Amino acid sequence: MPKAFITGITGQDGQHLAEFLHSKGYQVFGMLKGQNNPRAIQFRDEFPYVELVPGDLADLPSLVSALDQVQPDEVYNLGAISFVAISFNQAELTSNITGLGVLRMLEAVRMVGGTQNNPIRFYQASSSEMFGQVREIPQNELTPFHPRSPYGCAKVFGHNITVNYRESYGIYACSGILFNHEGPRRGLEFVTRKITNTAARIKLGIDKELVMGNLDAKRDWGYAGDYVRAMWLMLQQDQPDDYVVATGETHSIEEFLTLAFEEAGLGDWRNFVRQDPKFFRPAEVDLLIGDPTKAQKKLGWTREVDFAGLVKMMVRHDLESEASRAKR
Repeated sequence: MPKAFITGITGQDGQHLAEFLHSKGYQVFGMLKGQNNPRAIQFRDEFPYVELVPGDLADLPSLVSALDQVQPDEVYNLGAISFVAISFNQAELTSNITGLGVLRMLEAVRMVGGTQNNPIRFYQASSSEMFGQVREIPQNELTPFHPRSPYGCAKVFGHNITVNYRESYGIYACSGILFNHEGPRRGLEFVTRKITNTAARIKLGIDKELVMGNLDAKRDWGYAGDYVRAMWLMLQQDQPDDYVVATGETHSIEEFLTLAFEEAGLGDWRNFVRQDPKFFRPAEVDLLIGDPTKAQKKLGWTREVDFAGLVKMMVRHDLESEASRAKR
């Protein structure tokens, strides 16, 4: 039975990946910070097949200890300070966890099992936010980076240090440059889930309006459940490499609003949405669209959920969950 070790196990991607790997017959281990982490009880109830292991991306000895205990075949580094807006206010923390945390994880892999005799395969969660002020459209594996946030800068370091460890030490290390991927497990602080959840709450009479920032930004949005398959496929190849994972389509936040409010049965979103300057970023990324050709050809990866299907899935989930919560 292969063993997989996942950081960021309680996040959207960590949950989807744990489910996917369990279905593939893996023994799944998830890293959790702190002995009394409040997420542990709820997580264990939903994912009883995942064994939680203590560790902290800010502490190399804890990572070495965790990997030495688990002796995994595959490590998926999904842990990060992942909310772009917060990174402007917590730039140092974001750099330490999202950037240097990758270095510590790679060093732990090298120390515990980065040799040919005990080859741990490593996946790094890179991000389309690394492209930032894009140099070309669409963006592929060779597009230059120009990050526009502390989060994007930290992700560039994490990406480059992964390449460096692969080339310097021969570690099987891959980076997945994933464009925006969403779903019902997305945190409420992210714009897509904020839209679908608030639309559901307005429909149910709980809220009256949705307050937004920039409505003109365009993103390449896919379904998180599809994207974790690409992560796994990267670690099944003969040689490690980096891959863009995207839909190849771009949609504006206005398009997302239109579909979400229609699915909620509310009609024109303009009747419920107000903009507030406090939600604008100091530096905005206006347009992201990925070219997934390499992942499609080399990995055989394709998405299964399209943009409209993604929005509908999220709205329907939030309508059900908010209605259930309201009855309690």
